[in-house]
Amino acid sequence: MTAKADLVTRAAQGDKHAWDALVERYIPLIWSICRKHRLSDADAEDVGQNVWLQLIHQLGKIRDPAALPGWLATVTRRECLRVTAATKRPPATGYAISAEIIADEESATAEQELLAAERHAALREAFAALPASGQRLIALLLEDPPVSYAEISARLGIPAGSIGPTRRRCLDKLRRHPAVAALIDTDTGSPGEMTAGQLRSDAFGQAV
Repeated sequence: MTAKADLVTRAAQGDKHAWDALVERYIPLIWSICRKHRLSDADAEDVGQNVWLQLIHQLGKIRDPAALPGWLATVTRRECLRVTAATKRPPATGYAISAEIIADEESATAEQELLAAERHAALREAFAALPASGQRLIALLLEDPPVSYAEISARLGIPAGSIGPTRRRCLDKLRRHPAVAALIDTDTGSPGEMTAGQLRSDAFGQAV
């Protein structure tokens, strides 16, 4: 039995620790979908509460634990559409619910969304752990349009020649942060891939 299947089984049997673990794992997925529907924090919390309440009643009926991310994604999108309709705000495109039964493709999409949300959360956590000077440097390096080293030097009061080495040290600290290191181990398996694929991506810019 996989870890996910074990969590679903134990949560369905009333194991509070397993339930809490499921909630912690899938909160990023629900929050990511709410953000795509441009919900406020209060509306997103309302959606999340409704999703978890529905899951409490449906958990024992989920025969395939692998379908849980797809089920959560579908219910979350439906709840987001309910909220946007109630407030008469146009929902983001591309999230209409076509069926209640979760197809394999829907589950795969939900897993991808979950992974992206977990990456964002891990990078935000790692970024927050950097010294204030490192946060300011990385934030300037990620500005669009790009800021020149000369301007960064003037703003931060540091030699231009130290920017590159300091940047590398900051990226090394980000990669070594437990939240990011866990994703490297389970996703890419390679610190180099994580650097190229995630730390320099738009996702990291959004996280910052």
